[in-house]
Amino acid sequence: MWTGGLKWMFLILGTMIGAGYASGRELWQFFGDDSGLAIILFMVLFSICCYIIMKISYEKQTIHYLPILEALLGKRLARFYDLIIIFYLLTVTIVMLAGGGATLEMFSIPYWAGIIIMIVLLVVLFIWDVQGMVSMNSLLIPLLMIGLVSVLISFSLQNGQTWIIDWSKQQNWPAAFTFTALNILPLVAVLAAVGQKIKHKGEIWIASFGSGLLLGALSFLYNESLLQIASEIVLYEIPLFAILQQYHYSMLIFMSIMLWGAIYTTAASGILGLTSRFRKRISLPLWIMTLLLLLVMAPLTTVGFSTLVAILYPLYGLLNLYVLAAILLYPIANRYKW
Repeated sequence: MWTGGLKWMFLILGTMIGAGYASGRELWQFFGDDSGLAIILFMVLFSICCYIIMKISYEKQTIHYLPILEALLGKRLARFYDLIIIFYLLTVTIVMLAGGGATLEMFSIPYWAGIIIMIVLLVVLFIWDVQGMVSMNSLLIPLLMIGLVSVLISFSLQNGQTWIIDWSKQQNWPAAFTFTALNILPLVAVLAAVGQKIKHKGEIWIASFGSGLLLGALSFLYNESLLQIASEIVLYEIPLFAILQQYHYSMLIFMSIMLWGAIYTTAASGILGLTSRFRKRISLPLWIMTLLLLLVMAPLTTVGFSTLVAILYPLYGLLNLYVLAAILLYPIANRYKW
């Protein structure tokens, strides 16, 4: 039970801790000042959402997300959100491919070579089917979290951070709902893909509440560290680099590799969500489906997606709030079954 629970916990963390989260950009955009209560609320909401999604996946023995959407939203609305999720996963994966290529440029690797490396590693990952994704997260995510926590604690101690929440100044609490909603679609897509592989209900408790607790603690620590350098963050595209400026160059290299790993896990989550959705209709091995999808996506990395993302992501956020409400209300609407 514990082995399975930890395995799914790292899968959840790998889906959440993408490049935006690991770099600090997402956290700073949603939280910042007066956000202690917001982060606690996010931790609770996130844990509950993970539990509900995993429980539906387990009960319906799902291999893709459509049955979960139908359970939450009804068949008609589920078809609309099905298209939204497909487009969301496509755009996120394309952006991650481009980000992976751009990140490796700092190591003097050409942009296209970086994208090819990303494609090859993703295809190799799915030779082992879903197990490849799970094993990769179990290896990379602990390393990424240990690296982040070590840097943040060291930084906080050097700056005399007290980590005290002033409960009289918590005006930013609504950010908990928007931040949770932003991450709902990829969670539904990825957790639905492993419904048949969950063996025990105890695994759901361990994965959902373990991931929520770890993410809540890491988010609070990260946000408090960013508050110490609030005036400098505007000078950095990646807020984490503002923290790393006082460290040795080798630490910058290490964390850059870790950020690339976060980009890789996000791309892998997108591919898993997409391939699992079409698996019943296309009888091909997962790695071949991955290769075909990535070959279609690769040319699109040259398109200017920054404007597209700037328009689409707020729209995704609004649409996701409805899904978040549906998830939270599901146990109440089905109280006799739960």
